[in-house]
Amino acid sequence: MKLLSPIFNWAMKRRYERIDFFRNHPIDTQHGVFFELLNTAKNTEWGRKYDFASISTIKDYQERVPISRYEDLFPYLDRVFRGEDNVLWPSKIKLFSKSSGTTNAKSKFIPVSEEALKECHYKGGKDMITLYLSSFPHRNPLAGKGLSVGGSVSHNEVNPGTYYGDVSGLIIKNLPGWAEFLRTPSVKTSLMSNWEEKIDQMVKETATQDVTNLAGVPTWTLVLLQRLLEKTGAENVLEVWPNLQLFIHGAVSFTPYKEHFQKLIPSNGMNYMETYTASEGFFGLQDLPGTEEMLLMLDYGIFYEFVPMDEINKEHPKALTLEEVEEGKNYALVVSSNAGLWRYMIGDTVRFTSTNPFRIRVTGRTKHFLNAFGEEVIIENAEQAISEACQRTKASISNYTAAPIFFGKNGENGGHEWLFEFETQPNNIELFGKVLDEKLKDINSDYEAKRFKDMALGMPVIHSLPQGTFYQWLERKGKVGGQHKVPRLSNDRKLVEELLAI
Repeated sequence: MKLLSPIFNWAMKRRYERIDFFRNHPIDTQHGVFFELLNTAKNTEWGRKYDFASISTIKDYQERVPISRYEDLFPYLDRVFRGEDNVLWPSKIKLFSKSSGTTNAKSKFIPVSEEALKECHYKGGKDMITLYLSSFPHRNPLAGKGLSVGGSVSHNEVNPGTYYGDVSGLIIKNLPGWAEFLRTPSVKTSLMSNWEEKIDQMVKETATQDVTNLAGVPTWTLVLLQRLLEKTGAENVLEVWPNLQLFIHGAVSFTPYKEHFQKLIPSNGMNYMETYTASEGFFGLQDLPGTEEMLLMLDYGIFYEFVPMDEINKEHPKALTLEEVEEGKNYALVVSSNAGLWRYMIGDTVRFTSTNPFRIRVTGRTKHFLNAFGEEVIIENAEQAISEACQRTKASISNYTAAPIFFGKNGENGGHEWLFEFETQPNNIELFGKVLDEKLKDINSDYEAKRFKDMALGMPVIHSLPQGTFYQWLERKGKVGGQHKVPRLSNDRKLVEELLAI
């Protein structure tokens, strides 16, 4: 390990200089990415269809190429999945990131090209450590092992020699040999598909190792840490891993989980770094300690566009480039990537907290919000309100979802029904609901208007579900593990009814 340190120090210094460059020259960086993408793909079927070779401006591209969702690109993506070459991207695609999405139950298979793997996902992994060391130069997470909680990978039977799975599993399976010196558990264990067996084996392999950093989805990392304490009899995680200093997390908001992690890892020297990763790419990294905003990574082979919220449902929505976005507004994220996604709306919404440099927060999903009554409650609103309610009632949660209660046949008001799985029960569940409601009114004027004198919306209805209810739902849907997660907010009652039935 020590022999590698000078090499890493040199490489990370060089990389930090490149990060600093795109922070200071974001528009030039994105223009360079844009033209490189078009030039690389101009002879693909898609590139010929839209005559990439003749496109000379971003405006030309926006006027010529439509914004697409998965359903729009599916005929092309399916052909790539089945083995056709040069359809959307010139290099042969051997890896596919499987995503349940969270907008329908059908699996989505997103291509992960060799270029995307190396210039996007791997680069993101290296930049995690680069940015961490820039903030904490006297810490060394590479002195011990990095424990990553990733998903599984399967052979693609319709296209021999290719694989699909969670993007985290694809990354682990294809890591270079030297990376094995830095990580744990074994690749074989990391890629196990049975999560019950996997968690137990991970604990068995790692409990005696010097783990200095963790990476994974908060939900499954929390399960791992709890199992670790059960198996070792330790009071807290630091009794097992005394040199643990960093948890790199993503996929879901960390807000509902942070307090619980702090209890399990009681250390002022423990740091938390948020990442914005998805099947479609690696987009953002927290570069400022103690904040909830992330630096938009501009040189990963991804060209970004942003659709204002009032344009989302239009047939031809207007998309903005970095030059045109404003702080404080929500946008649907659109990407063109080195995996052959072209003007692809990935389904996430983001808000810019800064435009110099460009920093963002993920605020929700384009189809995941509560708006049955015009209240426009987004996930960011929900997370803030839940955090306040937990703080006021000494509670902590592991999972939640919410859905509308529609107007009754006898004129009863509509409302919101919230289902929580509490790690620590609130000391007063009525107060929990009241604080949740008051905070939502405080931060969302549309919700406040609908709640006025209970005329449109009544008080929220709160349920405390037994431990394991959400896990059972995921298990029944075949979505256990990896980056699968429960939809937080829905505009229909299907999920809520299924959970209540469990």
